[in-house]
Amino acid sequence: MKSFIRRTMKITVLTLIVVGLLAPFLILGMSSFAHEWRWPQLLPASFSLRAWTVVFQDSQLWEALFVTAVIGMLVIVLNFLLGLPAGRALAYEEFKGKSLIETLLLLPILVPSLAIGMGLLFTAIRLGMADHWIGVVLIHLVPTLPYTIRILRAGYENIGWKYEEAARNLGASPFTVFKTVTFPLLFPSIRAVAALSFVISISQYVLTALIGGGQVITLAMIYYPYVSGADRPVTAAFSLLFIVLTIALLLMFESLFLRSRKKV
Repeated sequence: MKSFIRRTMKITVLTLIVVGLLAPFLILGMSSFAHEWRWPQLLPASFSLRAWTVVFQDSQLWEALFVTAVIGMLVIVLNFLLGLPAGRALAYEEFKGKSLIETLLLLPILVPSLAIGMGLLFTAIRLGMADHWIGVVLIHLVPTLPYTIRILRAGYENIGWKYEEAARNLGASPFTVFKTVTFPLLFPSIRAVAALSFVISISQYVLTALIGGGQVITLAMIYYPYVSGADRPVTAAFSLLFIVLTIALLLMFESLFLRSRKKV
């Protein structure tokens, strides 16, 4: 009897979790095809493809999708190039001013992005990176790099340095140590960094608008004006497009990571 109650409770909890996760997507899907859906109707009274027609007729959509994907992937690469050595140093090394550096690394996610963006805008103008995709890629490091460093630092602390030291004592080169020891052990953290960095990057509107100056068009740039409007079906369609792009690229990263892990 007790086992039956436990099994029933587990199935109920699991069902509620699945429904809770899928319900927002189902509502967005129905909203994007709804022609008339008013409270307190449980389902739309009629359906239409108007919202998706508006989305795909946007002349900047495909360019925005391409630019968003490229910028997101470049942000991931730069996060790894900067975050891996920084996370390792903070995890394994002791040096003067370490706590201060850790605090400074957190500031970009504690200070409002608009305040940081305005300050960096003048710097980007002087360096000639304003109104250019390079400037947008670099500005996206501001909200992503602090998370990357913290995640990778935690990953390094969890695996410790003894495995790497053992490999070096056996004569392995630094690259071999990273490829055969560090990367497989750090894989969960690396996967989390790729997902989080990409999601944060593609959702940036304020920083992209400031540094890009309206010349760099990402999906967020054409999405947010619809959010401020009252056309809910079009907003729902754009939201689903965001979700599909994110899931597709994350699945691609997952496939690449798994393949590289198998080769190790």
